[in-house]
Amino acid sequence: MLTLPNILTLSRILAVPILVALLWPAEQGHEWRTGYALAFGLYCLMGITDYFDGYLARAKGTVSKLGIFLDPIADKIMVGAVILMLSATHDIHGPHIIAAMVILLREIAVSGLREFLAGLRVSVPVSQLAKWKTTCQLVALGALILAGALPQWHFIHQVGLATLWAAAILTLITGWDYLRVGIKHMD
Repeated sequence: MLTLPNILTLSRILAVPILVALLWPAEQGHEWRTGYALAFGLYCLMGITDYFDGYLARAKGTVSKLGIFLDPIADKIMVGAVILMLSATHDIHGPHIIAAMVILLREIAVSGLREFLAGLRVSVPVSQLAKWKTTCQLVALGALILAGALPQWHFIHQVGLATLWAAAILTLITGWDYLRVGIKHMD
């Protein structure tokens, strides 16, 4: 149960409150940029552990039910927490909130759909497009965190927002794919 891949997944979940604390709005000044810089480093470390927990589990043949259960939850907790904090700090603002909401709502809907389908013993594999969606999400949120550490480099924030919209579009497409599969089993 406490294999290295599962420990890495659990560490991501336990790191989320630290990430939130580092992004917590404070007086806009040097300390806040430092918090964003530390948050960016932690976010990157969390992304690396996300890659390695799955890789190690498959390579060592230690894929577990706990890992299969926790890995997507850890991803959704991290993405949700970062979106909420970046919205609270106005790093995501105005119409860009729509892209963030699309991502959050899809994550919740797909989680519920997967749970429903699991009860029917129907497995929905992750598509290549869904992997691209996840990559766009992670890059977008990472860029927006980095932009908070380097506010003088405006283009980083613009890249983050553009990638957030790309992730939202891919989110809609992949969400529809999952919904089509689910509808077939809802009779």
